[in-house]
Amino acid sequence: MKRLDGGSAVPPELRGGIVALGNFDGFHLGHQAVAGRAISWAKTQGRPAIVATFDPHPVRYFRPDAPPFRLTTLDQRQRLFAEAGADAMLVFHFDADLAGLPARAFARTRLVDRIGVGGVVTGDDFTFGKGRDGDVSVLHALGEELGFGVATVSPVADDGDIVSSSRIRELLKQGRPRDAAALLTRPFAIEGVVEPGAKLGRELGFPTANIRLVNYLRPRFGIYAVRGRLPDGRIVDGAANLGIRPSFDPPVELLEPYFFDFSGDLYGQTIEVELIEYLREEEKFDDLEALKARMADDCERAQKVLASI
Repeated sequence: MKRLDGGSAVPPELRGGIVALGNFDGFHLGHQAVAGRAISWAKTQGRPAIVATFDPHPVRYFRPDAPPFRLTTLDQRQRLFAEAGADAMLVFHFDADLAGLPARAFARTRLVDRIGVGGVVTGDDFTFGKGRDGDVSVLHALGEELGFGVATVSPVADDGDIVSSSRIRELLKQGRPRDAAALLTRPFAIEGVVEPGAKLGRELGFPTANIRLVNYLRPRFGIYAVRGRLPDGRIVDGAANLGIRPSFDPPVELLEPYFFDFSGDLYGQTIEVELIEYLREEEKFDDLEALKARMADDCERAQKVLASI
């Protein structure tokens, strides 16, 4: 699958494509419905299917001091779009130039001139353009004027509530990863490069792979049952501390998975860790023996949880 720069013309073989347009952070059930409609439309007409996203997230551009809230990195989204059947991911870099484009100018320069777009699919609450001067009715009018089709997809509901990235973020903040996974159609996963640590986990008999949270949303801090995807494709079960490690100084926000029945060096490698079940809050221990005993109990509980899934 190709990753395209929204600031440049797409390759000739991808011009005329059907574009699913949105941010798609998390790529949950609602996003999948939008992308699915675009991919189906593209196949019907023999056109390329392109999923277009924005980076950084517009909220990050307009509110640079907002707390971290990302559910997926661009790499994760690219894999998810490919699994859904898209031919390419197109990334619009959200900067001052893009933020200042009125809706009509965005449609003409970004969609028509650079993509040669054959059709656009969005959610029916989609807005775009400087000051959000464009909505789906404006997009339909621009499509008629500039020569591309437009389709919109209604929100997807679950138990009567609309599926949204905001709702998923709240579930994760509450320590409810299984409920979030139901809306995502997969567990929430944090991907990152394994960094060397103080090797305290190794001394305790539970060597961990330390990953910085960077721009990811901070789920509820605590201990989780997790599954990891290693660079060689292996899936491994484990338990992880997500938080600031209150028993150690200085406090640093980390995801620290310990994988059962694994031995090897992961330093410098990129792994993905799925949060499966929240087990308990972080605790501060007065001595390492108490911490070691608690970690053993956490691992036993995590193994039972993961064996049942």
